[in-house]
Amino acid sequence: MVCGGGLAGFSAAVAAARHGAKVCLVQDRPVFGGNSSSEIRVPPQGAASFHAYARETGIISELLIEERARNHENPTWDNGYINSVWDMVMYDMAMHTPNLTFRLNSTVTDVRMRDERSVEAVIARVSHAETELTLYADTFVDCTGDGIVAALAGCEWRLGTESRDEFGEPHAPEQASDAVMGNSIHFKAKDVGYPVPFTAPDWAVRYDNPDFFYKQGRWPSDVRSGFWWIELSVPWHTIYDNETLRHELTRHVLGVWDWIKNRDPRLKEEARTYALDWIGQVPGKRESRRIVGEYLMTEHDPLQKTVFPDEVAYGGWFIDLHEPGGLLAPFSEHSAIEGNSGTSYMSKSYVGPYGIPLRILIANKMNNVMMAGRNVSVTHAALGTVRVMGTTAVMGQAAGTAAALAIRAGIPVRDVPERAIGDVQQALLRDGCFLPNVVNEDERDLARRAEVRASSEAVLAGALPPPDGEDRPAAQPLTHRRGQWICVGADRVEVLTVCLANGSGAAQTVEARLYAAEHIWDYRVEPGEPLAAATLTVPPGEEQWVEWPVGIDVSQLRGSYIRLDLLANPLVGWHAAAAIQPGHVSAYEIGNGLMRRFGSGTTMSFRISPSQACYGADNIRSGVTRPYRSTNLWRSDPSESDAPWLELTWAEPVEIGRIELTFPCQLLRDYRNYPGLYRDPECPKDVAAEAFVDGSWTGIGAIADNYQRMRSIVPERPVRTERLRITVRSTNGDPSAGIYEVRCYPTS
Repeated sequence: MVCGGGLAGFSAAVAAARHGAKVCLVQDRPVFGGNSSSEIRVPPQGAASFHAYARETGIISELLIEERARNHENPTWDNGYINSVWDMVMYDMAMHTPNLTFRLNSTVTDVRMRDERSVEAVIARVSHAETELTLYADTFVDCTGDGIVAALAGCEWRLGTESRDEFGEPHAPEQASDAVMGNSIHFKAKDVGYPVPFTAPDWAVRYDNPDFFYKQGRWPSDVRSGFWWIELSVPWHTIYDNETLRHELTRHVLGVWDWIKNRDPRLKEEARTYALDWIGQVPGKRESRRIVGEYLMTEHDPLQKTVFPDEVAYGGWFIDLHEPGGLLAPFSEHSAIEGNSGTSYMSKSYVGPYGIPLRILIANKMNNVMMAGRNVSVTHAALGTVRVMGTTAVMGQAAGTAAALAIRAGIPVRDVPERAIGDVQQALLRDGCFLPNVVNEDERDLARRAEVRASSEAVLAGALPPPDGEDRPAAQPLTHRRGQWICVGADRVEVLTVCLANGSGAAQTVEARLYAAEHIWDYRVEPGEPLAAATLTVPPGEEQWVEWPVGIDVSQLRGSYIRLDLLANPLVGWHAAAAIQPGHVSAYEIGNGLMRRFGSGTTMSFRISPSQACYGADNIRSGVTRPYRSTNLWRSDPSESDAPWLELTWAEPVEIGRIELTFPCQLLRDYRNYPGLYRDPECPKDVAAEAFVDGSWTGIGAIADNYQRMRSIVPERPVRTERLRITVRSTNGDPSAGIYEVRCYPTS
């Protein structure tokens, strides 16, 4: 029984059902999606909002890729633009998931206990149907956000802020309180092409002071939709006063729109032809009850990237703590006013990606109660990073998977971290999830013991800036240190060349450093002693290729990353590359000894000699399905004219009943960066599988018109062979074929 149909609950229900459990999903609204639904319209965000190649995968990835392929609407940088296509994508998945039934418009009102540690059933009332349901289950996953099931069952819970003394958390206040982050409603405006007047009703809040917006962290960034800072909590209670908050938020939305339309000196002309198209009337919540679990995660865990033996999910949003009171507070949040306050909040709250343990999803001392979403077992400070929907979705998938495997094993869910965590972790990886500290070790996966070769393999020679033209962006000045990750695929690096701009009229110098990096999210400004260092001289000019004869042995680093850093000189700019080189990202220094992703995922312009063989066929057996400690990607030579292929060979014949493929697809950036009706060009579109049987290649299955990240080929009957070939007949636009992982299993 999963209670709550937001992204956490939906992912939990689908995951459990796919693993064979009989699942009922209870949702108190007419649509799935919670805060992301068309009723509230918050775009799902997570680790990829701050870290390149960190987007959450698994069920949430399937949904978002499908939504982009189907939906004409372009997301924006703020809230309000999600439409009913998203609702229907989720509804469609629910309808096509065997073992899953659901009850919409059904609100949990009570629980029935089997004993003091076990829930027997939940009681739900169906809106407008005069119907009460009593729903029995073996395991209950509370994804209600408010933790209503766990609270009614007598579980321990927390609400408000812990004091700094309790856990020593740097972002905790000196004194504990009941204050929480607030609820929000959003709006959408439409450009109708002609002037549209707006007169606010007399009961709307009136705003007259520009400082309220521009100096207190409430910047009206886009007149089309928004805004996250339209938020209220104290003095009201985010659970019991939710209806009052809805009304108060409506008053403020109308007042904010009145300010934009009629008084804002910056926006009133831009908004002249815009009309209000939609105002939400279901408040989206950030915080209420947090159920105490088998482990209480504090802010120290994401800051220190604690490695948990029961890791089942990951996060990467910063420690984002909105000021209690929202619109009634002196400012919205510390990071939003950083430019005016002179603080360094962001550099001290930038975290991830970090692992999340299963124990925070299991209610303390309960036999059959779990939770996922914003009601998990974390402190207020830690909630600042785990509460976003991308993170809650992968926690939900972990909870559903663990619950189903516990039922299959005949053990209580609270015993899974000790008795079955390896099975849960391997199941999550096979289902497309990513875990920072776990790799594929599935003994049934036949591909792990195959030899792999390919028709061709791309090499890394560098990345070039856009050609000259009116739309070519200027090189961004090196106001801070900037680093470019490069995957090593040769024994030496002889020469590195960077494309720089110097408009000062005189020669400039830039300090260069080369480091070994643990992975693409190794943001330490000084990750160790430099492998090499130099002072580069940059002559005047807008495009200067500056050569650094490095001449070092990197044979011990093959298959891992080095990072090329250029230190600050604001008179010099480094050109960004015209396109992202897969697996090669950049970052800049933000203070506190840390760096942060540059842009929304950018490759800087550089050349490297010799070229690096970092896209080899054997990468498909690395056990990791995204760039991380290496590229982990087979990528064909783009100059190859014939359909590129991968071939797996075994020393002895094996029986193949199922082939599982993981492709490049919408990993680099967060959901909002991909336009409507989008299909990732890197994603293979048409793929065929052949087995070498009786001396010739025989087709055993194919995939057509694909745009999803994970697809399977299931032969009509298992095939016994020593050789398997996967051919990418076409992509969705990229000249290279790419595959992260191939798995093979004896049966489907």
